[in-house]
Amino acid sequence: MGRVSQTTTDAPTVTVTEPGVTVHPAEGPDAPWWRDAVIYQVYPRSWADSDGDGVGDLPGITGRLPYLRDLGVDALWISPFYVSPMHDAGYDVADYRDIDPVFGTLEDADALVATAHDLGIKVLVDLVPNHTSSEHAWFRAALAAGPGSPERDRYIFREGRGPDGSQPPNNWPSVFGGVGWTRVTEADGTPGPWYLHIFDTTQPDLNWEHPEVREEFRSVLRFWCDRGVDGFRVDVAHGLVKAAGLPDWSGPVGLYDEFAEKEQDERVGEDALEDLAVAQPGLSDPDPDEDALPLDHHGTGRAPMWDQDGVHEVYRDWRAVLDAYGAPDRILCAEAWVKPEERLARYVRPDEMHQAFNFDFLETPWDAVALRAVIETSLRTNDGVGAPTTWVLSNHDVVRHASRLGLDQSLPRPNGIREGDPQPDAEVGLRRARAATALMLALPGGAYLYQGEELGLPEHTTMPHEFRQDPTFHRTHGKVTGRDGCRVPMPWVKGAPSQGFGPGDSPWLPQPDAYADLAVDQQEGVAGSTLELYRTLLATRRALGLGRAALAWDALASDTVVAFRSNPGSDDGTALLVVTNTGADPVALPEGEVVVASGPLTADGAVPTDTTAWVRVAAG
Repeated sequence: MGRVSQTTTDAPTVTVTEPGVTVHPAEGPDAPWWRDAVIYQVYPRSWADSDGDGVGDLPGITGRLPYLRDLGVDALWISPFYVSPMHDAGYDVADYRDIDPVFGTLEDADALVATAHDLGIKVLVDLVPNHTSSEHAWFRAALAAGPGSPERDRYIFREGRGPDGSQPPNNWPSVFGGVGWTRVTEADGTPGPWYLHIFDTTQPDLNWEHPEVREEFRSVLRFWCDRGVDGFRVDVAHGLVKAAGLPDWSGPVGLYDEFAEKEQDERVGEDALEDLAVAQPGLSDPDPDEDALPLDHHGTGRAPMWDQDGVHEVYRDWRAVLDAYGAPDRILCAEAWVKPEERLARYVRPDEMHQAFNFDFLETPWDAVALRAVIETSLRTNDGVGAPTTWVLSNHDVVRHASRLGLDQSLPRPNGIREGDPQPDAEVGLRRARAATALMLALPGGAYLYQGEELGLPEHTTMPHEFRQDPTFHRTHGKVTGRDGCRVPMPWVKGAPSQGFGPGDSPWLPQPDAYADLAVDQQEGVAGSTLELYRTLLATRRALGLGRAALAWDALASDTVVAFRSNPGSDDGTALLVVTNTGADPVALPEGEVVVASGPLTADGAVPTDTTAWVRVAAG
């Protein structure tokens, strides 16, 4: 689900282990590749445009793969590239076995996978199993077949409430704003039942109790494994199974927190309930009254649309499908907004998924106490089921951490930033982002990077509204800023058309002026640049085996300092001391060799505010 606030005044009450005591043991030398892999997310619309239409594509990704090899990542995760009407940037899939023409062809996908493998880079693709597009052949057949048909059983259709069925079957809202149900109009023009869409109206939820749904996704997994992919990032992994009876729910449902914050103390008025994306025969605009959608956000317990126990049967089944391919492992990574940590760890038990994004870490403010607590809790909980922790700081759904960390850290994380909102302090945000990344890449386990973070790209915080495409913005009539600001196309060459993103001057989203000086060609080979920092961090992480190392807190840790020793089990009598200073006063380092630092140290070699240093010290 969404965020549970952790601020500098509301830090989690976790008792961390005493300095010198091992918090997390080292991995063995023969551990599978994914347990410490660094995986780079490419958002294909915004990576590289090879044909000048303003939208990135698969040949564009293939042409830039040497950049990822030189960066030093182990694998690449590509956000959806399937056939789609693009109401949600490809997360509304109309055909899971083909490529949308805007991105290329299946042959382009095969060439991408082959080239990546030649460069030593594994490839993960996005899988969207909670819902399909309303243009998927199954949903078109469901609308045509009529009420009570087997075709409709693949989705979640229900009769409406009230004497004429004109009210939604329950009070569930959409994550993207408005009602979570849409009523269909039958072929004879009469109003029919409603179908559930936890996201956009054009993204009907599948019925995961149906055996045909389960068999279809086994087949999709095999289709892509047979084409050589190395794994799958699973979208909304906690959402497939709904509670029996679809009971009403008065608590929060949002994955994207700005909506929840803005609606916390108000009812959603009728204007906000209009489904702006509905423009398709057979679907009708919902028009319930205000009382049909209470959003009081004071409910307790687990929301009935998220994290139901039945999802684990699905993933055990998928794990068996992937394990049948043998070595090297094909993997599953869960996008699961789940609390508490013990619930999230269930997704990475030995017979289920391999990884799950650590969103608690992403959402932790720049506060040493909170950071130490989430690191220890995450490691403890995942160690309890034999799984690695998978760290992440940015992705295509959240404000980039170079901007997020430049905001007031006592406030909730925004879903987006627009002109007129409090603006991030760019200098502070980038300094903290570099330090946070240096902290993350020293931690044991896996890690995900989001395209452009290695350039220090900020959020586009002043994008004109006419360019916004996120359905959250449109379905809430602009109440929610949405996620477009973190999805802006990459800058490759300063001064080139679209800063080198493609041969045209008009990318699908406008780039802010700041991107020109942050372009790849402005940072390659430049000492101290964010790009060169990432390359150094990744090379050092790999050389020292930090992803498989043991971790113990160091005595330097305090209310303003995160400090731990990483011991990969080397025989040279040294360990790596990692020191992150979130406080105002510089932190003196013990005797040792500074291997890398996220920013300049003080004249006497201390770690200044908002800086992380890796120091080789004597073990023990």
